[in-house]
Amino acid sequence: MTKITLDKKQIYEFQQNREPYLMIDYANEIIPGKSAKGYKDLNEDEWFFKVHWPNDPNVPGMLQIEALVQMSALSILTLPDNKGKIMYLTSANNLKFIKKITPNNRLYINTKIKSYKRGLAICEGEGLVDDQIVCKADFNLILPNELKRYSLKSST
Repeated sequence: MTKITLDKKQIYEFQQNREPYLMIDYANEIIPGKSAKGYKDLNEDEWFFKVHWPNDPNVPGMLQIEALVQMSALSILTLPDNKGKIMYLTSANNLKFIKKITPNNRLYINTKIKSYKRGLAICEGEGLVDDQIVCKADFNLILPNELKRYSLKSST
């Protein structure tokens, strides 16, 4: 299996999220269609630390899940003919927020594709700080362009 590494500039080529909503900085091991690993450095000047919460800054739970989703999407977007396409989150289950993620932490992100068929990806991911799991979730992603290929045609 070919492993792919992407820096931030290369990540922009594969997926549509942009600053300030891009929740990954580096993907150090992508196995297309299988898994993706990487990280996000959480600097003090991140936009969400200013508002969540001023006296107790931490990464909002849904942005933690978004980091897992974005990393997982790279596993699908690095497959042939998917570069630059849009993926959507359709559901998330078994969300766990175990420990706060605070400024100046590095969030390591590990994701796996449990199944990918006809534009639907069933995924799982976890985030770690200092080798401790801080968040995890199961979620489904869709690649609408691929899904359309399997839509039923109406006979009108």
